[in-house]
Amino acid sequence: MVEISAIIGIVFTIIIIGYIAYQIYKRRYGVGQKSPFSGFGRQYSRGGVTPEGEPLESYSSSGYNKSLFRVIIPAVIGLIIVIVLVTASVKTVEAGHRGVLLHFGAVDTTVSLDEGLHFVVPFRDQVIPIEVRTQKVVVSSTSASKDLQEVSTEVALNFHIRPEAAQLLYRQLGFDFDNRVILPAIQESVKQVTARFNAEELITKRETVKNQIEQQIQARLANYNIVLETLSITEFRFSTQFTKAIEAKVEAQQRALQAQNELLRIKIEANQTEAKAIGEQKAAIAQASGLKGANILKAEGESSAIKIIDQQLKSSPSYLEWLKTQRWDGKLPLVTGGGGAGGQGLTPFIEIPTSRNEQNSTS
Repeated sequence: MVEISAIIGIVFTIIIIGYIAYQIYKRRYGVGQKSPFSGFGRQYSRGGVTPEGEPLESYSSSGYNKSLFRVIIPAVIGLIIVIVLVTASVKTVEAGHRGVLLHFGAVDTTVSLDEGLHFVVPFRDQVIPIEVRTQKVVVSSTSASKDLQEVSTEVALNFHIRPEAAQLLYRQLGFDFDNRVILPAIQESVKQVTARFNAEELITKRETVKNQIEQQIQARLANYNIVLETLSITEFRFSTQFTKAIEAKVEAQQRALQAQNELLRIKIEANQTEAKAIGEQKAAIAQASGLKGANILKAEGESSAIKIIDQQLKSSPSYLEWLKTQRWDGKLPLVTGGGGAGGQGLTPFIEIPTSRNEQNSTS
């Protein structure tokens, strides 16, 4: 509708301007009236002298040049006017922008011009481009936490303008909407949310803090047709004293964790030693039980052997002589005792020569 009405207006304007130019040209040069030199030119154009015999100047060529000049000048002026009108009526909206249409400076709130070529009514309409691509703003805010610790928060916000409502935002805020709306919304939201958490919770519950800040900013900007895309908390900065306290607490926690790990190691080693001792004890008990069983079996064997020997001695006295021969080492005693006092009854044995005695005798 905008382009059609603009084209109709351009054509109507060209017709009016052409009509006005024609009237001016008609009044100035008398178009439609008979030229006073037309008959004179035809009368004398073929003759070269007057009745008195004097040469005459030809008016046919000069009249033609003046007529041509009178046509060319209005044509050039009309062409220039048409070019100016066409140039003023064609507007281009670049990519990533929307066009806000103004009628004599008043915003047309019913339309937002898309990207591309548009025709408008010259000298009446004006197109203001508004960027609707993703934009970024970084804000630093200083506030107090729930435990009254000073916190400096840096927030990065990505946003864009709703394309279909760009004309409404321009009418409400103009081009300075970030300083008028976005920055105050971020500052106020950050102060409100950080006051709900302790300084330590701002670090441990960072995601929760970010979500609450994002919800508040989004609710504030929605009234101005600004869409929040993402919000990032890029940095939390605390006072020097609080930072040192946090570092000391972290070091204490690390030492406590190290002590717990050391205690756990000692317990594990003690359990291992205890398990080893129990294993050795069980092994010793098993070994003692085995040794006891072996001794019992050995004693039982010896007892059985004694009983068998005793029975053999009772049944056969010559068994003892047999045992003696089994245990004799092949050497005869030098004397044999008869049991008399004072060494009486000792009977010397004849020395039986052996290989050792023979060697001694030869030497």
